[in-house]
Amino acid sequence: MPNICEEYDLVVVGAGHAGCEAALAGARLGLRTIMFTVSVDSIALMPCNPNIGGSSKGHLVREIDALGGEMGKNIDKTFIQSKMLNSSKGPAVHSLRAQADKQAYTRSMRLVLENTDNLTIRQAEVSEIIVDDGVIKGVKTFSGAEYHAKAVVLCTGTYLKARCIYGDVSNYTGPNGLQPANYLTDSLKANGIEMFRFKTGTPARVDKRSIDFSKMEEQFGDERVVPFSFSTDPESVQKEQVSCWLTYTNEETHKIIRDNLDRSPLFSGAIEGTGPRYCPSIEDKVVKFADKNRHQVFVEPEGLYTNEMYLGGMSSSLPEDVQYAMYRTVRGLENVKIVRNAYAIEYDCINPMQLKLTLEFKKIKGLFSGGQFNGSSGYEEAAAQGLIAGINASLYVLGREQIVLDRSQAYIGVLIDDLVTKENHEPYRMMTSRAEYRLLLRQDNADIRLSKIGYEVGLVSKEMYDKVCKKEELIEKEIERLNKVPIGANSEVQKFLEEHGSTPLKTGSTLAELIKRPELNYDMLKVFDLNRVDLPYDVIEQVNILIKYEGYITRQLKQVEQYKKLENKKIDEEIDYNDVKSLRNEARQKLNSVRPSSIGQASRISGVSPADISVLLIYLEQYNHEKHLKDKLENG
Repeated sequence: MPNICEEYDLVVVGAGHAGCEAALAGARLGLRTIMFTVSVDSIALMPCNPNIGGSSKGHLVREIDALGGEMGKNIDKTFIQSKMLNSSKGPAVHSLRAQADKQAYTRSMRLVLENTDNLTIRQAEVSEIIVDDGVIKGVKTFSGAEYHAKAVVLCTGTYLKARCIYGDVSNYTGPNGLQPANYLTDSLKANGIEMFRFKTGTPARVDKRSIDFSKMEEQFGDERVVPFSFSTDPESVQKEQVSCWLTYTNEETHKIIRDNLDRSPLFSGAIEGTGPRYCPSIEDKVVKFADKNRHQVFVEPEGLYTNEMYLGGMSSSLPEDVQYAMYRTVRGLENVKIVRNAYAIEYDCINPMQLKLTLEFKKIKGLFSGGQFNGSSGYEEAAAQGLIAGINASLYVLGREQIVLDRSQAYIGVLIDDLVTKENHEPYRMMTSRAEYRLLLRQDNADIRLSKIGYEVGLVSKEMYDKVCKKEELIEKEIERLNKVPIGANSEVQKFLEEHGSTPLKTGSTLAELIKRPELNYDMLKVFDLNRVDLPYDVIEQVNILIKYEGYITRQLKQVEQYKKLENKKIDEEIDYNDVKSLRNEARQKLNSVRPSSIGQASRISGVSPADISVLLIYLEQYNHEKHLKDKLENG
């Protein structure tokens, strides 16, 4: 007899950033949810960099928040420094980044989880998935206990058969020395799931007292802090911030690394997994960028109540003695003492092309997954996937239509589409350059783009959604008004324009036309706006951006229209691409593997050419016509 413990609506395996969002989504949507973790102390753990957000990642956090997720709210409560990156550039690439107090972040998220109705937290290792005739039925723990459920979300992070390595030292352990999950991989393979072996790494943590900060460049937070969450009162996050520090490696550092490459498991073949291209180890950087005589090192505090400092940019798997030698060549680190060694970590993850755009497995109904288990890297990418997987698993249980965010709606849409459509042979990292419509997908308008979806799903309150609708209304009315406020070419106006380095007017204009000028903005022109009323900062921000970039935004909206035409050409899941004559063999193989949901998705598959898409369009026209006739005959 099976050892059945309890029945649940939803099982979430893993309690990292993906697991937390998935479990909260399920519980908040009313499902009896249980979240498994190998250690309750690892809930929302930050085993690598002590920050949330950053270039493009800040967009993801804002989108998670707009959909009703928790990450943005949690970092707003626990940050120790906050900075808007790329503020000297255009708004499309502005990204919020906050240093976290690691322990406070974990404690705060755990408190939220423990006090969420419908949610049970269980410390146990899940060793098997229970599948019956292609449908998920639950999970089994290492102890043999079975937990049956209507849906399961796998968010195992970097724990599956994890191995931490530096020099000749190889420990079969999860991050920070936590217990790995050694058995689930075999169960997944037995159920036909293809697995990859990936690798990531982390730098040493060092003792603050052993650092000479006078030799480094001090990095301050913003004077005016912008919160991540649209629900956070901006005044509540204005507080004293701690400093971070910047220093650099040098030729001596690089020589020590080059002289010891034969001792690096990365180059000796001891590491099997593929590492991230965009977050390489220091030895990788020294080899691949041999022309660079220095690399940045960010010295960041791990929290308010610890002396541990994180050496961002110097991730490594070199032996302990080499780590000491190379770190001590860096300015300010000459006498540094290591608290925790740098290490690489290998782990099992899936080939994400086995997933639908909903993050449900194509072969196993009711089984979803998110996070680094899907072959991505980063806390923010993980949380975004966990939220979508948790939402869709819940909607599946509730018998409701699942959601898919497309590339024109959200960075989350770009992230998931890239993972499930394109071949990723290394951990995937989100970047602004991956988003074709990034001027529309700004971090400042995530609430306007996505709150309606969060509200319809059931994770955003009516009060919050009404607030967003009111904001949209105020923006629209103010832009309309500014387009009608006349500005004459009088001496006062001309003097103002001259003082601000702006071309004088030859004829009358409008306030909106002047705002479009790069050197002017909404606030600067208030002296000529006699009927202006006080508006919230976020409304003013949107008004300024939408007027200033109107031409570019209009052009991008037209591009989205063309994109939507291809996305709206849906493809029947049952199509056998072997029946499509004139398709090249590679395209046929790739299409059968990915099974795209639309022509748009098909066109983004590597190995599928424009000529293949033309063949497919002709075939689909005939296929859909024949299917329509067949349905008509069957239905009388």
